[in-house]
Amino acid sequence: MPGYRRRLSGGGSDHRGPCRSRGDIDEGVGLKLVSGADVRDFDPGDGRISTPHVARASAWSAAAPRSGSAPVLPALAPARAQAAPDWSEVVEHFREGLVVCDADGVVRHVSPVAERLLPEVAAGELLAAAGIGGLGRDDGAEFTHQGRRLRARRVALSAGRSCWYVEDVSDSVSRADALLAERARSAFLAVAGERLGNPLHPDRAAAAVVRLAVPTLAEVAVLVLAPRSGRARWWRASRADDDAPNVDRGVLAAADLPAAMIEALGGAEPHAVDWLVEQALEAGWLPGLDSADVCARVVPLPGREAPAGVLLVARRATRWYDHADVELIRAFAGRAGAALTTALLYRDQAEVADTLQASLLPVEPVEAPGVQWGTSYRPAQAGLRIGGDFYGSHRLADGGSVFFLGDVSGKGVEAAVFTGQLRQCLHALHRVEHQPGRLLKLLNDALLETTQAHGQGRFATMVLGVVRPHRDGGLSLTLAGGGHLPPLVLRASGEVEQVPLRGMLIGVVPDPRIGEVTVHLAPGETCLLYSDGVTEARGGRRGDDQFGTDRLMHAVSGCHRMPAPALAERIEQVTCDWLGHGDHDDIAVLALRATGPGGRPARHLHAVPTTTGPAAAEGPR
Repeated sequence: MPGYRRRLSGGGSDHRGPCRSRGDIDEGVGLKLVSGADVRDFDPGDGRISTPHVARASAWSAAAPRSGSAPVLPALAPARAQAAPDWSEVVEHFREGLVVCDADGVVRHVSPVAERLLPEVAAGELLAAAGIGGLGRDDGAEFTHQGRRLRARRVALSAGRSCWYVEDVSDSVSRADALLAERARSAFLAVAGERLGNPLHPDRAAAAVVRLAVPTLAEVAVLVLAPRSGRARWWRASRADDDAPNVDRGVLAAADLPAAMIEALGGAEPHAVDWLVEQALEAGWLPGLDSADVCARVVPLPGREAPAGVLLVARRATRWYDHADVELIRAFAGRAGAALTTALLYRDQAEVADTLQASLLPVEPVEAPGVQWGTSYRPAQAGLRIGGDFYGSHRLADGGSVFFLGDVSGKGVEAAVFTGQLRQCLHALHRVEHQPGRLLKLLNDALLETTQAHGQGRFATMVLGVVRPHRDGGLSLTLAGGGHLPPLVLRASGEVEQVPLRGMLIGVVPDPRIGEVTVHLAPGETCLLYSDGVTEARGGRRGDDQFGTDRLMHAVSGCHRMPAPALAERIEQVTCDWLGHGDHDDIAVLALRATGPGGRPARHLHAVPTTTGPAAAEGPR
């Protein structure tokens, strides 16, 4: 190549000329490597001046090629020798420890990690002599050794040798166990919350609490409700062989409760578990257990203002209550306290409601000489058992009785409350006025004052009468009407009469027009009072036909021999058959029958007459 300057290794002077042939190289002529100075003036012919890197240039042999011959690459220089790393230094940083054994089971190598995990294993000794059970299986195992959880696996090597890989999994197992325990606690609390959300009775809620506590929290669980009227009720659940806890209950005087229970009922949580167990044993709550091998805890159950009760849990000391267990018991006690508080509140409200309902329910008429009473009552809202219809009677000093049946505006609780006010007014006013018309006007004035004071705007319809017996066994009725349906009279002949009684509503105007009429009942005859829930009952084939007065009169025709209670029940039954399953208004019936001489009604074997006519023709839906 023109311009290429080469230096022969055998000569000391520069020579310009063509490269030597390949045969020259094969003959052993040595070539000197080209240096940077040798090619500094080299022009590649593309206009660039190239200066190769020294390291890159040294990898090549400098040979002057002859014209037309290919360039020859030099032999690579040998790499600098490096020391091989110690493999024990590498395995030192393995997470797993290594124990290498030969074909006879003799330990040949123990890595530093394995030395820390298995200090009994020594090189040169049989692995079985170390007495580590987890290393005796061919497929490895997970085992506990010196308080640590280890996982071992065996790998076969060449020439019958083997290597055991041992890993410390204590932390991961602890985390997994903690996660499983937390899931179990959450599942238990979820189930407890679901089951404790249903009972609305304190007894059922208390039994559910102790039943849920066994066996998850205790072998024996005792719940003591806050004392009431000086007595405290308790429930106990104890573990049985079939895992279904046995539940029993009892009552203690508040003064006989253990001191720990009294302290917990005050809101504190006793921590002296030694004397706590002794007190529970003295109370007889821990059957079959001994104070030496029992641990117990007491937690209050949160209530509205004070704890609703106290929960005692006890089990054998082999399972001591740690911090996690105590927190679980407190969480369970919170849910149990909420359930008991709800049940107790519901009980208190139910007691109030029952008391109010008892005071608002129609009162059965008092016995009167020569009179047989018959009543029937069905409120529109059967669940409340109260409504806006009412009836009753009061004895008079002269031997007679004041009786009444009425209907107030509206339905449900508000109507029942207004009914109670009206009945209380009647109870007071009949002592100062016996004449039905004037008594009804006094009642009108009292209701006007009450409704105006409360801004209710309610009114009522009513039939009010005074009954007095005659010597012949008959009855004399003086009736006053206040906008109510006229009564019916069942004569001894079987005829049904409608009493022409009219009047204005009660509680609307200051001076209403009150109708008044006198009716005489012979022995065996009956006067029937009823509310509009009977005549306005809608049913029949089409479902919207009113029962009406005509159907009522036809339904009672032929019933003149029936006792008053049976007659009232028949009217209710006929009305309900007409209704089918439809909605209805309050239904009230009051029947009074003249019993005849001697004050006892005649006994008849008379069945209910066969119904014919429009009521039977259309029938119930």
